[in-house]
Amino acid sequence: MAITAASLAAKQRILSACVRLFLEKGYKRTTVAEILKAANVSASTFQNIFHTKDGVFIELVRFMFDNQFNIALKYTEQNFPPVFIYALETSIQLTLTELNENVREMYLEAYRQPQSAEYIYRHMAIRLYQTFHSYLPACTESDFYELEIGSSGIIRAYMARSCDLYFTLERKLSRFLTMSLSAYSVPPDEQREILAHIRTLDIRGLSEQVMQELFRNLAMRFSFSLGNS
Repeated sequence: MAITAASLAAKQRILSACVRLFLEKGYKRTTVAEILKAANVSASTFQNIFHTKDGVFIELVRFMFDNQFNIALKYTEQNFPPVFIYALETSIQLTLTELNENVREMYLEAYRQPQSAEYIYRHMAIRLYQTFHSYLPACTESDFYELEIGSSGIIRAYMARSCDLYFTLERKLSRFLTMSLSAYSVPPDEQREILAHIRTLDIRGLSEQVMQELFRNLAMRFSFSLGNS
């Protein structure tokens, strides 16, 4: 069935409303009734396009994960090897969840929901194959898919645990990178070099830049306004 101009316009309004509400209130605290009111659509229109709130969320997750890595690459020197780019990207992802509690909730929900988690597994398996195949030459993309299920469980657990006086962000990044790089057979001396370089970066400032650019990209893609965020 052809998508009408009215349906496309309604879909855009729904996405716009959801981006703003999810980032302002949080995914779980946003109700469908609030979405309908903000988007000025009926319940039947919403159900015909997205079926549930989860359906909207999955589309937003795809956009966020596709864009966060592209944004991070802009802040990476061209001659850095892929393994360092992976370390930087995952460090930024972990740091993003410390900067904004509603962003933390969205990332955790993305890994929790089966459909969005599957998208992440498949998306990341390709990147992992490209990054770590030289360290694990016998592994196929299917093997990296299975490894990603494990490493995504690690990153989700670290996202869920907020940093404090004792478990600092620096310790969190070091623990995660040591475990993930070891899982992908990166030699210990190379791991130490990568971690040492990550520690020289202003990872909070860098992640803040990535977050603001991600918000701007969301705003341009889904036509919403988020005030000062």
